[in-house]
Amino acid sequence: MKKNYVSNSPESVRMFKSSFLESLSKVPFYVPLIVYIPVIGYFGYQSFFNNPILTAIGAVALGLFIWTFTEYILHRFIFHFYPKSEWGRRIHFIFHGVHHDYPNDAHRLVMPPSASIPLALAFYFLFKAILPVHLLDGFFTGFIIGYLVYDMMHYFLHHARFSHPILKRLKQHHMLHHYDDATKGYGVSSDLWDKIFRSEILKKKS
Repeated sequence: MKKNYVSNSPESVRMFKSSFLESLSKVPFYVPLIVYIPVIGYFGYQSFFNNPILTAIGAVALGLFIWTFTEYILHRFIFHFYPKSEWGRRIHFIFHGVHHDYPNDAHRLVMPPSASIPLALAFYFLFKAILPVHLLDGFFTGFIIGYLVYDMMHYFLHHARFSHPILKRLKQHHMLHHYDDATKGYGVSSDLWDKIFRSEILKKKS
């Protein structure tokens, strides 16, 4: 399998001529926490205030579970879709290719709000159209919790050392995706769907 270019530099590569657009493409890891913890608090409060506690807990759990599947689908079929056109390849590089070329760039490891907020709004209105109204707030709470865990996990998988065996396994899983086979190992916060769809990267025996 042909290996892609990978830089071990922690520096950011410039993607846009416009300084404004460039600034929107880079974000410290804690910014999603600032943006989405209040969102989680608001929708979580609405769910638990307006529903029986078991209904609210179930809706949050369902939203969290659906996030894990969404994470897998987005990563496998959207982020790793390789267009043939020059324009399409440019879009792919901006959204995900740059991360694979520069995996140690700390300012492009979480999704910038310029991308995550429109996506969150799109998902919210999709869920609003298909879910019973009493489940919407709790489901969205769980979904955004899942997204936030994913973003934070992604950052720390690249920049932290773990002693816990589950976290060590997830880090290895993600590093194999980057440095061994980018066509497998799409789960970041969980490898559940890689196991289900048989897209795990099996560690080579020495």
